[in-house]
Amino acid sequence: MTRVVHPIEEESYRILRSRVDTSGLPPLTRAVVERVIHASADPDYLTDLVTDEAALRAAHHALHEGAAPVVTDVEMVAAGITRRATVCRLAQAKATPGLTRSAHAVRLALAEVGPGAVWVIGCAPTALFELIALDAAPALVIGLPVGFVGAAESKQALRDSGLPAVSNVSEKGGSAVAAAALNALLYSPAPALSPAPAPARHEESQ
Repeated sequence: MTRVVHPIEEESYRILRSRVDTSGLPPLTRAVVERVIHASADPDYLTDLVTDEAALRAAHHALHEGAAPVVTDVEMVAAGITRRATVCRLAQAKATPGLTRSAHAVRLALAEVGPGAVWVIGCAPTALFELIALDAAPALVIGLPVGFVGAAESKQALRDSGLPAVSNVSEKGGSAVAAAALNALLYSPAPALSPAPAPARHEESQ
């Protein structure tokens, strides 16, 4: 089904592209970066996001051809995702000593969906830490939790893990931008199978 783009969204993207040059990015990286900026009105995500085009291509295929399940850490993320049912087990989770509800929800969801899922974490750093610690074998982890405690550290741990991922360097993030990153993959057509540039990484300059 063809997605109908509202004129307000078209105008938002026109303004975005007048302020931020994304034309040199690979197609799926550009789609993710632009939709995150569109959702947040924050152009700083151009340099804050860390993506890998090859991982995005594999995840796009898993979503569109393999019907990979989508798991979220909280219902707020799930509410922002269109065109795909999601799994969120926070309501069934319980906190125990040494384990937050968010981390327990990750365990419950993994037991249900198994390997090959796309995980979208936009709220709880402890959920991201737990996912990294488990043998989840994800198709992709969109790890964009927000907060002053553990958020940046959990996203650094995600990058260090070697899992296929979308993350960002700073403490910012949240449900809206995490859902936006996933929606970008759901909305985008399959990229042309031309030779991809050597891994197209969008990351911090240090």
